[in-house]
Amino acid sequence: MPHDHALHAPETASPRGPVDPADFAHIPGWGVDRDRADRPAVPMERMPPRLDVATRMPPQQPQTVEILHSTERPGITPVFGTTVPPSGVSGGLRRIAFKFSENDVRRWMLLLVADRVHMVEGLVADVGHGHVPNLYAEMGGRAELRHNPAGAARKAATLALVAGVAWWWWRGRSRD
Repeated sequence: MPHDHALHAPETASPRGPVDPADFAHIPGWGVDRDRADRPAVPMERMPPRLDVATRMPPQQPQTVEILHSTERPGITPVFGTTVPPSGVSGGLRRIAFKFSENDVRRWMLLLVADRVHMVEGLVADVGHGHVPNLYAEMGGRAELRHNPAGAARKAATLALVAGVAWWWWRGRSRD
């Protein structure tokens, strides 16, 4: 089927003439590619600078817990989070990870593993305090069922298969 160029071409083709800026002034951002001398944002640096970083630096937050920081930076930032200091096995993994450079994949893999270990430590702590976690809700089971029913069915079938094999194996061992 031939392409109909007449639908996309203007009815009258006229050569481009000079552009009148007033015709396009209503378009936000129009003219940013103009000559630098005509652009309102040039020069981009102001003297004195708008933000005087040296005088507006926040005071150093007191360090009451262990803070892990990058090997590329000489010290800790003026403000930092203290809600979850490193502890347990996950904290040990994080301490090891922070000995590596930021561009080292071992650092990031150890931090990912530490996150997963921390999640398991949290589940064990919940059970230790007498709270049985609702894993289905915490892992987004209802959202999975609503937005990805095929994936939810696959997960349920896999879980049933694993549970069935475990039950079969356990039953067989108890007869021996």
